[in-house]
Amino acid sequence: MPQPAKGARLGGGPAHERLLLANLATALFEHRRITTTEAKARRLRPYAERLVTFAKRGDLHARRRVLTVIHDKGVVHELFEEIAPLVADRPGGYTRITKIGPRKGDNAPMAVIELVLEPLSPKQRTVKGAEAATKRAAKKTAKAEEAPVEAPEAEVAEAPAEEIEAVEAAATDADAAEVAADDVADAAAKADADEK
Repeated sequence: MPQPAKGARLGGGPAHERLLLANLATALFEHRRITTTEAKARRLRPYAERLVTFAKRGDLHARRRVLTVIHDKGVVHELFEEIAPLVADRPGGYTRITKIGPRKGDNAPMAVIELVLEPLSPKQRTVKGAEAATKRAAKKTAKAEEAPVEAPEAEVAEAPAEEIEAVEAAATDADAAEVAADDVADAAAKADADEK
């Protein structure tokens, strides 16, 4: 047994609600946008998006499942042959609800529900491209880190022997100075400890 919807039903009973949603979905796919109350638009949205998902599958079983809801074969053909290719690259969110002013007679809150048929925005495409570029760059840096970087032998051979000896002597002098400074610091620390 299907789970009943939360809150008040649209129409009198479950059968009436089912037929009401089927008629709204038929009008939506036929006209691509309809004006209705906010409550009906919110209830229609998941219903219509599920039918569009069936249309994107495009096989015979999906067509027959949609035909159990929408009895107009012309609208089903339009859904499968015209609407489904337009939303083929969209992962979801095939409908858009826009609130408009209240209805004049009974002040009911109204909304326009329409199919989103424009292609994905360039921003979404550039974000996907940037993510792919980041992954490629990460792979390149990982490969670069694995390979050791060595200096060419020609550069090492060109350096004069005198410069190499001078650099080594300076390094030795610096090491000796550090050792002497450490010895002085240790001696001062011992003297302070003896005084206390």
